[in-house]
Amino acid sequence: MAKRDYYEVLGVAKNASEEELKKSYRKLAMKYHPDRNPDNKEAEEKFKEAKEAYEILTDAQKREAYDRFGHAGVDPSMGGGGQGAHGGFSDVFGDIFGDIFGAAGGARGGRSKVYRGADLRYSMEVTLEQAANGYTTEIRVPSWESCEPCHGTGAKPGTKAKACHTCGGQGQVRMQQGFFSIQQTCPTCHGSGKVIPDPCKSCDGLGRVKKTKTLEVRIPAGIDDGMRIRSAGNGEPGINGGPSGDLYVEIRVKEHSVFERDGDDLHCQIPISMVTAALGGKVEVPTLSGKAEIELPEGTQTGKTFRLRGKGIKGVRSSYPGDLYMHVIVETPVRLNDKQKQLLRDLEASLEDPKHSPQTRGWLDKVKEFFQ
Repeated sequence: MAKRDYYEVLGVAKNASEEELKKSYRKLAMKYHPDRNPDNKEAEEKFKEAKEAYEILTDAQKREAYDRFGHAGVDPSMGGGGQGAHGGFSDVFGDIFGDIFGAAGGARGGRSKVYRGADLRYSMEVTLEQAANGYTTEIRVPSWESCEPCHGTGAKPGTKAKACHTCGGQGQVRMQQGFFSIQQTCPTCHGSGKVIPDPCKSCDGLGRVKKTKTLEVRIPAGIDDGMRIRSAGNGEPGINGGPSGDLYVEIRVKEHSVFERDGDDLHCQIPISMVTAALGGKVEVPTLSGKAEIELPEGTQTGKTFRLRGKGIKGVRSSYPGDLYMHVIVETPVRLNDKQKQLLRDLEASLEDPKHSPQTRGWLDKVKEFFQ
């Protein structure tokens, strides 16, 4: 069957630019690629036809031969120089889809790839009070800056970089393996397409030097353990003019001696004496904003919880502050002298009536039922 005109296959005019050829082939390749059309022979043939047309028309010499002699000018069996529909799959596929998904590194056509700088992470420890109220501080982080003597070129002042002799300035080399042409990052220039014969002594040819910079960080009120603060553009600088990465400050809240945080709420334990528990009364308790008082009723037991509304923390995404929960612990006296011990025995004797110990009476009843 006679081959269709290559320009007709790609749907472009005969004076189409290389960019127009690439754009047209990209659409056809995405539409008819075998991975998207499994077991579809018609789609596979159209993909091969489009690939063959693209290979020929993007090669200046082959395109000129095709324009003058048609298919005969590029058919290997007729003395032409075309690859046909079998060779160079990885090469042309890399050309098109490398533009879509990004090449693995290096440069094409002598143009250096632009890379975004890496993000940096900084761990900062803050107190619970600082996390609750917010504050501003300064941190010192490592940074890369353009080398002044070589102005970021990496070459010794008065010299300049040269095109890589291994890849000819392409940044990539091709290895032929049977019918496949595999494209790899140049091992000599590492994809930049350039080499520096005489590197700058200040930066050892990197074009940048490592320094330390001071940044002001504002800790927002209500921040919690594990949250991050993003400082845009304060990461590592980009390569070949690419944008800088970001700095992420990770917050670690120190363990507090009094309070334990649970979301926006705070919890603390309040030890009280046996007498205060029995008789009740006012007890002074701590909060993050100062002191407060709570009224304990008579007969307060261990584990009783009291809540102070709004005395917790107002989170960064919260409309209202949380609450403070105080958990009572009745403290048993220790290191008693003989007189104190006798007073407690006398007190215990006076409290033999079960009405004074309702929990004990209920517990004993349950134990009796258990062993019956």
